[in-house]
Amino acid sequence: MNNYIDNLRKRLIYRSQYRGTKEMDRLIGSFVKKYIHEFNEHDLKNLEIFLNIDDDTLYKIYNNQFEISSIIETKIIKLFKNYIL
Repeated sequence: MNNYIDNLRKRLIYRSQYRGTKEMDRLIGSFVKKYIHEFNEHDLKNLEIFLNIDDDTLYKIYNNQFEISSIIETKIIKLFKNYIL
């Protein structure tokens, strides 16, 4: 199980750093690197879902320009909204 978690973490770190736009690569990549080792398996699965959200929506969430009620506000979303680069 531990090997599964380690591989999942590596995959999520990679995905967070290669999203398509340099700004979001930096923002989301640094966010994930900071918190990933604090996340349990459930949080990592939520992080995987979070990383599937498009960059424009994540940028709007980060800047409080997105109506959060249209998505589930998870621990990941709350940490991201309060993250300072």
